[in-house]
Amino acid sequence: MTENPTAPTTTGVYGAAESSGGRSYRNGMKRILITGGAGFIGSHLCERLVAEGHDVICLDNYFTGRKTNVRELIGHHNFELVRHDVTTPYFVEVDEVYNLACPASPIHYQYNPIKTTKTSVMGAINMLGLAKRVKARILQASTSEVYGDPAVHPQPEDYWGNVNPIGLRSCYDEGKRCAETLFMDYYRQNGVRIKIVRIFNTYGPRMSANDGRVVSNFIVQALRGEDITIYGDGSQTRSFQYVDDLVEGMVRMMNTPDDITGPVNLGNPDEFTMLSLASLIKELTGSSSEIVFRPLPADDPRQRKPDISLAHELLDQWQPVTPLREGLLKTIDYFDKTL
Repeated sequence: MTENPTAPTTTGVYGAAESSGGRSYRNGMKRILITGGAGFIGSHLCERLVAEGHDVICLDNYFTGRKTNVRELIGHHNFELVRHDVTTPYFVEVDEVYNLACPASPIHYQYNPIKTTKTSVMGAINMLGLAKRVKARILQASTSEVYGDPAVHPQPEDYWGNVNPIGLRSCYDEGKRCAETLFMDYYRQNGVRIKIVRIFNTYGPRMSANDGRVVSNFIVQALRGEDITIYGDGSQTRSFQYVDDLVEGMVRMMNTPDDITGPVNLGNPDEFTMLSLASLIKELTGSSSEIVFRPLPADDPRQRKPDISLAHELLDQWQPVTPLREGLLKTIDYFDKTL
């Protein structure tokens, strides 16, 4: 991990003194901004932090986020919902920023690829500028897509990746890579207190039914009795972590000392083929759907599996604890009630 011995000592917005190991807050509570907070992952993070008593500002432009994801929080005295696009500056006094804003599924991020790149790059610039001004900690939700179609397996954080810079997926892949660059440069040049996590495949309730991700695709097709579509021969692998495990890792990362910047992988090291996932979902839903095969899309990775030894070391032995079968049952129940 890179160290910045010149990082300044500052005062938080509640007037409490801060050291390099973190702040002391009035009543232990913080004021926290979550961009993309009405999205799948962001809404679970909002829920967690509101339950802990923090003042949470949820920022979203509702391109992929939905108000219904956070409707149970609306009206809470410590929750605020704001419609805003991170490609334009936002001014607020906060102690922490979780920067999650960006469409994360191929269907959504390829719908307007220029906007996707702008969200990653300009959003990072705007949120880093905010964090610099108010001396807040800021966590970047990066992605395993920075590894591209990896030539190293499993993927450790020091692997630089194998990404096509001009492909259909590059608006997301390269946008997130550039955001990481910006975060590290704001840290080295300006002493901004950054955290970077690289998120691997995550699933759970509040996924969008039409986001094109493999778990939601398979579950929706199975529940509707449609063919379960596998792209490729089904031998390509992914690792799947339940959303609660990811949120736990993100919160732990935010609370690490300032000299721990990341990037840190957050994902499940258990690897599953697409065919085994489809078969398990078919079993759990009791579906009569047939499994069919279609050509593999361009630049689709053949393998994706995180090396989480660094997360285990730095984040108090963090690792996913939700078994795939248990997490899928919760996700299936969600879709069964909402479809």
